[in-house]
Amino acid sequence: MVYQAFYRVYRPQSFDEMSGQHHVKQTLQNALLHRKTTHAYLFSGPRGTGKTSAAKVFAKALNCEKGPAKEPCNTCPTCLSITEGSNTDVIEFDAASNSRVEEMRDIIEKVHFAPSNARFKVYIIDEVHMLSNSAFNALLKTLEEPPEHVVFILATTEPHKLPLTIISRCQRFDFKPITSSDIVERMETVLANTGINSDEGALRVIAQAAAGGMRDALSMLDQVVSFSGEKITVEDALLVTGSIGEDVFYQLAEALLQKDAGAALSLFDRLIAEGKDVSRLAEDLITFFRDLLLLRTTPDLKDLLELVSGDERFVELAKLFEPDNLYAYIDVLSKTQQEMRFSNHAKVYIESALLKIIHMGKVPERSASVHVADEGLTQKVSELERVIVELQQQIASGAGRMTSAERTEQPRKNASRQGQSFKMPTGQINEVLKSATRQDIQTIREEWPQMMRALQKSHAALLEETEPVAASDNAFVLKFKYEIHCLMASENASLRAGLSEALRTRTGKAYTVLYVPEEGWLKVREDFIRKNGLAKTGEELSQENTAADGTLELVKEAEQEIADPLVTEAEKLFGKEFIVIHDD
Repeated sequence: MVYQAFYRVYRPQSFDEMSGQHHVKQTLQNALLHRKTTHAYLFSGPRGTGKTSAAKVFAKALNCEKGPAKEPCNTCPTCLSITEGSNTDVIEFDAASNSRVEEMRDIIEKVHFAPSNARFKVYIIDEVHMLSNSAFNALLKTLEEPPEHVVFILATTEPHKLPLTIISRCQRFDFKPITSSDIVERMETVLANTGINSDEGALRVIAQAAAGGMRDALSMLDQVVSFSGEKITVEDALLVTGSIGEDVFYQLAEALLQKDAGAALSLFDRLIAEGKDVSRLAEDLITFFRDLLLLRTTPDLKDLLELVSGDERFVELAKLFEPDNLYAYIDVLSKTQQEMRFSNHAKVYIESALLKIIHMGKVPERSASVHVADEGLTQKVSELERVIVELQQQIASGAGRMTSAERTEQPRKNASRQGQSFKMPTGQINEVLKSATRQDIQTIREEWPQMMRALQKSHAALLEETEPVAASDNAFVLKFKYEIHCLMASENASLRAGLSEALRTRTGKAYTVLYVPEEGWLKVREDFIRKNGLAKTGEELSQENTAADGTLELVKEAEQEIADPLVTEAEKLFGKEFIVIHDD
């Protein structure tokens, strides 16, 4: 007879033989006992946790000639045929190799046929997340309203890849990783049936390497049995699984305590030479420090240990490490493990992590220095508290002397100071007025509405109540109705940059913008007229034959409001000389 692997020979044939998954077993058994089974189930969880085995056991219990019952009898023809895989009413479908919509339609066409020799027709679709979108769509309607004699059981390791419309139509059961104690118990049963002995701790090494998967554990057990023969030793289990023994971890911990970098790196290099996987070494080191932390904080919970046995030497070793150090070691190794995933030089990362751990060992000395620093800081804080108390007493004693008039006067002074916070560029404005031209201000005013639309909404809102009042060939004055808006605009760098760019784009010139509030503009303009002798009458100006009348005219034009956009557009189309404006 052809040899069969352990995981096939010892596949659970009843709910009682299943390891772990108590919540799944109890729910399914109660549903069978009270005849409350549904039409669709979703089994999700890591590999090797019993999803397909539970589906077959459930199919047998559902169709057993003595059932439906909590446990299949495994003696009737129906149970035996399902176990052998020859029952035509229990169909196993591998979605990984049959993911197309054509295969799914073939199933849907046969769903309506009644079962030939069983009570229910059970479809077990393994790796259901591999189905295509078209196949899911084809399955959807049948899964929602299948015939009364059909039960679907969907199994997957990646439930997040399933459409929500499929998940919502199923009863979902999440299979959890199997604990090391359950895996060891199952392997002991297998070895007892085969007549093979094992050393204490060998099965625990295999269970830890299986990482919660029963199928992986039985496969590794099969491999170790083939390597060892009639008795399994810890050394054989370590060699086959690629794990590290307790003695190696103990030596490594001693090297870290003694801060012996040479011994730690030599030990690590020897493990690499023996063929140990670097990523696996990082994971085992994290688990080892976790076990030491467990022994350091809760030494009674030795059943939760994964790598070390919890004997007296490891208990004493754990007492030599501070919990804060162990937390730091785990944190360093966890970050190193993440960085190793994206590098081809994983060994360098582990060596660097070991050196970093060795140099992190001087925690007590740093704690002492921090304590000294804390004492000095405490003294300074005490002095500051004393000064604050004295100041509070002085304020309390002097508060009664302040009259109500003084209290009301203080906000007014502060308000006046705030009003003087904006400093007008008076000199620059005067220079603009000296060289102001009608063409420049007219150009800016014509382009101003389109330019405002090109700015950001927040900038345009801030410039909503503004007006260009004077312009030269390289600068122009922008008047604000409110001083606060003028101050905000002058301090907004992004607004200044956006406004300059919009001006350059629309006019072709890089104008410098001078911001001024309305009150300030009136004062600057009045001073400019007075200082330059522009307040004389027109007759006096003509008698003196001066050229200042042009400047005066421009200054007066600065008082005008922004031109109506309709008038501006009409002047562009027909020319200014053909336009006559009548005010109603």
